[in-house]
Amino acid sequence: MPKILIIEDDTAFCQMLQKFLTKKDYEVEISFSAEEGIKKFKSNSFDVVITDLRLPNYDGIQLLTDIKAENQKIPVIVMTGYAEVSTAVKAMKKGAFDYISKPFTPEEIVMLIANALQQKSPQVKLDSSKNIQEPESNKSTANETATKTGAISGISEASKKLNEYINLVAPTDMSLLITGESGTGKEVTAKSIHDKSKRRTFNFVAVDCGAIPKEIATSEFFGHVKGSFTGAIEDKIGHFEAANGGTLFLDEIGNLSYENQIQLLRALQERKIKRVGSTKEIDVDVRIITATNEDLLDAVEKGNFREDLYHRINEFSIEIPSLYNRLEDLLLFADFFLDKANASLGKNVFGFSEETIAVFKKYHWPGNLRELQNIIKRSVLLTTGEYIETNVLPKELFEENKKAERVNFSKDAYEKEQILRALKEANFNKSKAAKLLQITRKTLYNKISHYNLDL
Repeated sequence: MPKILIIEDDTAFCQMLQKFLTKKDYEVEISFSAEEGIKKFKSNSFDVVITDLRLPNYDGIQLLTDIKAENQKIPVIVMTGYAEVSTAVKAMKKGAFDYISKPFTPEEIVMLIANALQQKSPQVKLDSSKNIQEPESNKSTANETATKTGAISGISEASKKLNEYINLVAPTDMSLLITGESGTGKEVTAKSIHDKSKRRTFNFVAVDCGAIPKEIATSEFFGHVKGSFTGAIEDKIGHFEAANGGTLFLDEIGNLSYENQIQLLRALQERKIKRVGSTKEIDVDVRIITATNEDLLDAVEKGNFREDLYHRINEFSIEIPSLYNRLEDLLLFADFFLDKANASLGKNVFGFSEETIAVFKKYHWPGNLRELQNIIKRSVLLTTGEYIETNVLPKELFEENKKAERVNFSKDAYEKEQILRALKEANFNKSKAAKLLQITRKTLYNKISHYNLDL
């Protein structure tokens, strides 16, 4: 019979958990303090330890360290409060098997215990950016990949919905339009979709359409042959050929000139291109993912963007939520960018002070994830101790949040406009409108009520 040690200062909760697990055929010892828990751990043999991270007169991370010092192989499950994701991630780095947020269901803890019991040695650990188990030999590779791509999953409802859409569309060859504010991670999302697709063994080519002068766009996209124009001193392949078999990501596609839009549409329709100066057609097989922070439908209405191209690139659309709209993920992303900054700068800053976390939570993050990453990297550079303190944060994080009020108003106005547009497009059928908006019907009703829309 597997033997479990529970360390929890909430006596009623601890006894309830003991009673439940005993009924599930586990032998359970309980301790109401860290000191008592360590004594029992040293004098008995346990298969799993379950401990709260918040204990009186004892740091939860230190307790985990002490347990691991006694027996490195013992799987430890840490229990956290809902807002303690950052602390839980630190526990994972210190060797915790997994964490579970209170309140949790009996089924969830039983499943975690079952997974922990399958662990034969510390070779199996949890990658803090993913909720899956993997061998230690693969963990460093996975972490390096995540650090390079910036790919990490959030825990908020908005992030869960985003990941659901990514997993849904990734295996297909559908053309995808990614929308969202600047800095939300549209290219990271596109790369994640490519990595989960059948094209992942071929190239992912990212192109910033806003950085290409319209005079050379044709050459950039389709290539050219030597001597085709002044400066063409050798043959050059374009982005379409470079991405052949893989994925071509066109960022800020709304910046393309009308002429370049026509050329792009023709290439997408015919799946053939010609290098500048050549008469030879080249077959290309690419998946197109585009992104913009503009309203392309508005651009279509104004005649600045071709409607046929819009429908060609928008077989499926995903909107990346702003950081402000998924603040539940803030500490998780902050910890991820801290690791990235440490690796880049050769430093070993452990975390954030409570005061810094409070500042982060009050800030409105107009630059989204890009701004968060830049601020953390700057702060790591300036930090001399183990924790990032408020004295190294840029002054804009402390300014009166007049900007935040304007941002909130702007977002509300935009969201209200989108809801009205979807309702009109769906002939005021709320179920259809909810699908167009990629939200649940209940959420739509809540938003209609929030904006006092008289429908």
